[in-house]
Amino acid sequence: MSYIKESLIQLFGGEIKKPAKEDIKPAAQKIHFYKKANPVTKAYIEELHAAGHSNKWRNRRWLTLLFINLLFVLSYQLDIQLLEGALTASRFAGFHMADLNSALQVMLAFKEVVLNLIIGTTTVLIMWILLGGRAFCSWICPYHLLAEWAEALHVWLAKKKIIENKTFHRGTRSVFYVIFALLAIITGYTVFETISPTGILSRALIYGPSFALVWVGVLLLFEAFVSRRAWCRYVCPIGMTYGFVGLVSPLRVTYTPTDCAHEGDCRHVCLVPHVLNMTVKGRAKDVRVDAGADCTRCGLCVDLCPTDSLRFEFKMPGGKKSD
Repeated sequence: MSYIKESLIQLFGGEIKKPAKEDIKPAAQKIHFYKKANPVTKAYIEELHAAGHSNKWRNRRWLTLLFINLLFVLSYQLDIQLLEGALTASRFAGFHMADLNSALQVMLAFKEVVLNLIIGTTTVLIMWILLGGRAFCSWICPYHLLAEWAEALHVWLAKKKIIENKTFHRGTRSVFYVIFALLAIITGYTVFETISPTGILSRALIYGPSFALVWVGVLLLFEAFVSRRAWCRYVCPIGMTYGFVGLVSPLRVTYTPTDCAHEGDCRHVCLVPHVLNMTVKGRAKDVRVDAGADCTRCGLCVDLCPTDSLRFEFKMPGGKKSD
């Protein structure tokens, strides 16, 4: 229950307070006490990082994202009818599939629910419960990949002090979520789908470019030169919808503080660094802590961690965990 409560706070833009001493399990307190008495040295951190880090999960994610999106393209161009439609709504080998946020927008706009929409939504819901909710963002969404590259440029420019990153309150995403829902209800039109870079890029890849790509370019430029990952962090309702799904997903990134050097690099590369607050020294409430449901399961922190303190785990029924 604590996981769901804290995840909801983060999804709506709130911050998790530092846990009180009585909220920290004795085993975790023992680890924190030891680390306080034996602080990690700079030399040790440099030694950990000397060997570099793996890009295993990032490479797997990029390949999966490219494969899925190219499968749409090839299915259409070759007319093989394997994966028809686009990311918003599709059919895979005859099975209807509907993006959860797109389906919600359609239901709100047209005030009705059709059978194919129920089937498609149920199929996708079950799939993303198993695969981690917001994993859709990092493993499937084509805009996420472009934004990731724009983010790399932004970080380089900021490091050179050419630009200064602008941040906004994360709660603005909740406001936009409500705004897009109200617009669908009032106008009877799926307004968000018109400006969604995910949908625009998916349709452009499959059916050819359109003028709407200019909007995608504007977003990328804003993220590269003004605010790091602004669309995903502060606006996009898709991530929030799949975040709710992630509340009950068995696939999570789990943190164990025992060997962690607390250098903070994992939070620096994370799209949603608030889900890794437990990696701050003294913040872990247990010897195993799951990242919140807002986590995109991108694997960047898992790749980067030099002590394997962060890893993917699949919680089996009955509380068992599998790596």
